[in-house]
Amino acid sequence: MIFAFAHPYLLLLLIVAALVLLRAWFKPDPAVAMPSLRPFRMAAEKSGKKVNFRKLIPMFCYLLGGIAIVLALAGPREGMEQIRRRAEGIDIIIALDLSGSMRAIDVPEKIRTEAQLSAALSSGLVKDRIGTAKAEISKFIQARPNDRIGLVAFAPLPYMVCPPTLDHPWLLANLDRLETGVIGDQTGIAGPITTAVRRLKDSDSKRRVIVLFTDGVNNVNAKVTPRQAAKLADTFQVTVYTVGIGSNNAVVKQDGFFGSGFMPVQGEFDEQLLKDIAGSTGGVYYKADDGDSMRKAMEQIDKLEKTSVQQTILVNWKEFYPVLCWIAIALLLFGMLLEKTVLLRIP
Repeated sequence: MIFAFAHPYLLLLLIVAALVLLRAWFKPDPAVAMPSLRPFRMAAEKSGKKVNFRKLIPMFCYLLGGIAIVLALAGPREGMEQIRRRAEGIDIIIALDLSGSMRAIDVPEKIRTEAQLSAALSSGLVKDRIGTAKAEISKFIQARPNDRIGLVAFAPLPYMVCPPTLDHPWLLANLDRLETGVIGDQTGIAGPITTAVRRLKDSDSKRRVIVLFTDGVNNVNAKVTPRQAAKLADTFQVTVYTVGIGSNNAVVKQDGFFGSGFMPVQGEFDEQLLKDIAGSTGGVYYKADDGDSMRKAMEQIDKLEKTSVQQTILVNWKEFYPVLCWIAIALLLFGMLLEKTVLLRIP
């Protein structure tokens, strides 16, 4: 709620009104000329000074009326502010690798023993690759409410989990249910790119983006190679960002006859291929060898792909000057009526 004056500078007229009323107050009343006023003065000194209500009451009405007129001229008003936002969102499709190798755990350097790693996994401080990717993707989605975002899962073949949508709770629910190995253990990188391009090529959005996450080399012999898929994306002006997941200090958890343990694995994603895919479409390649680097990669992508938001502020004003005008007229008329009738005194 906003209270303001449309013409606040007109409040200076209050000074003028005050001067006029002071002049009227100290102006002597008309009187009959007398040869000597001494007897009257002596009588007044004996009786003491009295308030001249005959003059005070109408003057008070004129004072309030004058103030009301000045306030009405200044235009007092109360407004309800309305903010209208119009967003030109970006169409984004996230392609997430669900091959079996995404179960691997990239161990931070500060963790030295299996006991520390088990404790970190139990507390949630460390997650496997798919858990880390899902957590950071979820934050990315929640930070972009104005963008239509879709989701493609892939292993040997791509699977459109969710087309680009503004219904982000539904998108997040679909992301949460994804598990590794359910659609195979191989990695086909060309498939998710072509699937996403097919969805985005007819979009009316000014900006179309694919964010691809993978931890493996392309080992699916498809008709379209990953570089050809990237060229197709560039043809339809779709930018591809690639995130290579994995480090040289990675393990997988295995259950054996004598209990569970951790087996070392090597990161094997094709870094040069991911750089070529991103570079040929105007995107950027990021390496995510742990949770922190994954978070930084998503923050960088979020900064590069900003949604255009236009904001318009409208104020619905309620004007008070008509009420003040009626109050001023009533006060002035009431003061004149008192002065010419009840309080009239004939010298």
